[in-house]
Amino acid sequence: MKIQLVALIAIIAAPALHAQDSLRITSAKDVIYGVVEGTGLLADISYPEARAGMPVLIMVHGGRWRAGSKNEERYARSGVWAASGYFAMNINYRLVGATPAPACYQDLYTAIRWVYAHAAEYKLDTNRLYLLGDSAGGHEVSLAATLGAGPYPKTGGWDDAPSAIKAVISISGAYDLNTLSWGNLWTPLTGTAQTGFTTLAGPALEEARRLASPIHHIGPDTKPILLLHSDDDRSVPIQQAVDMDAALTAGHVYHKFIHYKDHGHMPFVDDAFKEARTFIAEVEARSK
Repeated sequence: MKIQLVALIAIIAAPALHAQDSLRITSAKDVIYGVVEGTGLLADISYPEARAGMPVLIMVHGGRWRAGSKNEERYARSGVWAASGYFAMNINYRLVGATPAPACYQDLYTAIRWVYAHAAEYKLDTNRLYLLGDSAGGHEVSLAATLGAGPYPKTGGWDDAPSAIKAVISISGAYDLNTLSWGNLWTPLTGTAQTGFTTLAGPALEEARRLASPIHHIGPDTKPILLLHSDDDRSVPIQQAVDMDAALTAGHVYHKFIHYKDHGHMPFVDDAFKEARTFIAEVEARSK
């Protein structure tokens, strides 16, 4: 594990944090946040030194659950959030080409539990734990806001740790897998190691994708959600976000929908981060 210290000299202002002349950031790559069948789940973390009560942001990359990595330039931006006073955790997760769904989602919950299990060590405020994801990652964090941990078994470790979150930010996210062109990549297995595994099919598969669709689990326990989407998104049609916005409105869930015209299929971009900070500040103001 490599540790890198970065001195930030600019004045940084962040929601719910005091502006300061500089922050000294600690960064660590490839931290093992869970172990599944002998294989480590890796994350990069960044956080300001000598800070107590830090809010937490877990970042979930896109790639249709089958590609993408925390190491890609468009996703490797945990330092941006650390510079604003957050403990930022940018995770890799098991991809569907190797381990079918819902493994990727189970890994997200392993990361959440890891945060709770290490809160004292890093001086974290787990009452201010936020999730941010793009595309498939946006799907995952939105599912966490609506379904929660759901019926999926715990994997990866930290089974006794809590898994509550405060709010989520979904960038170019997917909300209804049965109407998504690449929703067929979410194809769970059925069976056991003793009897053998087969992929789900027919009505059972449709129901599995419905279970994994955030739009179908909106209710009184749904966490605040920020949706960011663009009309010219060629990977996840804008209608997914429009429908999710309408469903959240009908469910009286606190949320915002930032509707762009020309941002395409957005990764972790500055515009999204700016809106995310504003939304987090609003969520925290509402809870005071």
